[in-house]
Amino acid sequence: MGRIVGVAATSHTFGTSEDAPEAVERVSAGMAEIGRAVADSRPDVLVIASSDHLNNFTLDAQIALAVGIADEYQPLGDMGVPRTCLRGNREFGAGFAEFCAEAGFDLTPVENILPDHGIAFPNALSNPNGRAALVPLYLNTVMSPAPSCARGYALGLALRRFVQTCRPEAERVAVIGSGGLSHWVCHPRSGEVNEAWDRRVIASMVSGQGAELAGLTRSDILEEGGNGGLEIAAWAFAAGVAGNANGREVYYEPLASWWTGMGGVLMNLGSEAA
Repeated sequence: MGRIVGVAATSHTFGTSEDAPEAVERVSAGMAEIGRAVADSRPDVLVIASSDHLNNFTLDAQIALAVGIADEYQPLGDMGVPRTCLRGNREFGAGFAEFCAEAGFDLTPVENILPDHGIAFPNALSNPNGRAALVPLYLNTVMSPAPSCARGYALGLALRRFVQTCRPEAERVAVIGSGGLSHWVCHPRSGEVNEAWDRRVIASMVSGQGAELAGLTRSDILEEGGNGGLEIAAWAFAAGVAGNANGREVYYEPLASWWTGMGGVLMNLGSEAA
């Protein structure tokens, strides 16, 4: 059986530091800390769950859930991520798609994709030397209907079972849920940050109550976290993988100048109850 060796969740954007240099420095340090922790877990496979930002999946075919099955991926290159090819793991991605078909998920295998910042930015921080094979997992919350947090959480449980029951002995797998927190995109409320909601999301994760995220409905999130806040479906996915493990907040800043709440958590897998 394989082993889950690391689980984290983090925001995935980055902007200028002109308006809030100290806050941006703390965000940068927090993201770097999460990246180091994931790298230090020495994963053989790194699964990063995120939404695509209409760069690979268009409104012509609104694919909600997808997994990469390529041997390598070239990043799109947005947000300054180098376009150096990243090693994939076709067997893992295709195997998970098949496992999900039996578990009641229509997970679309995709090959010719250029991961944008939602995937490539966390990978650059946590897998800088390419030690781990990247498996992109998409919960495309810009699509309609968007995957719910309940679906994300259940998919995380499925990945956990897949790794523990279907993967080679001693294979090490790390997971990052990438996206959020509160932000409104192309919306009258653009620029607003809901710090109280962001902190509730983080508290659910670090207290070992990540399953609470599965109870958040689309209407709840749109009202309190914005259409960009739907990206926390990826946090719910990470919570499903982590089970009832607790964790710790690594960073949080309500960055109004970036129009988003920025946060990240690391899960303590050794804290999970038997």
